[in-house]
Amino acid sequence: MSRALTTEAYEAIVDDLAYRYHGTIDQEAVAEAVARAREQLEPLSTVPDFLPILVERFARDQLLAAAQAQGRVARATPELLFVCVHNSGRSVMAAALARHLSAGRVHVRSAGSAPTGQIQPVAIEVLAERGVVVEGEFPKPLTGDVVHAADVIVTMGCGDSCPYVPGRRYLDWDVADPDGQPLPVVRAIRDDIQARVTALLAEVLDDHR
Repeated sequence: MSRALTTEAYEAIVDDLAYRYHGTIDQEAVAEAVARAREQLEPLSTVPDFLPILVERFARDQLLAAAQAQGRVARATPELLFVCVHNSGRSVMAAALARHLSAGRVHVRSAGSAPTGQIQPVAIEVLAERGVVVEGEFPKPLTGDVVHAADVIVTMGCGDSCPYVPGRRYLDWDVADPDGQPLPVVRAIRDDIQARVTALLAEVLDDHR
């Protein structure tokens, strides 16, 4: 039997997340977040059987971001958001490198202004060469909740699609798009992103002390 997002699967996700955020987020808000996640991810899904997993992950993170932005959940570490157009190459690489290099000292999200269906295999390959494993990542749409939850928002080639939130630090990185590029070029893009991420982490972590 298919694991596609049936009514039962949808209700189970709502119940699980309502339990997870009990006392912080009410069930109605959880149901709305899950419905919104389903609506946003279903058109991007290429493997319907995996859709429930992606909906649960995306809704869970959106609920956390909303709670952080509203001050209902404390932020123990700086919040970084990396945004590119498809959330399948540059922003995924930047987020993965930031997680790897920070050793848990920052919380990282990534998103796309026009996300596509899967992470670029060549991006995964060049990260693996540095010992960086991309697990559980998938292209995600940019939402206001993650923008409001972020301390630093880094954009890469997505123009004005990222909404402006006062009090947040914005950076626009001129990084080449790895899509369709040969492996040596993508390695150079990875190294460019890593140098930028390393410098950003040094600043952010120094300010957080």
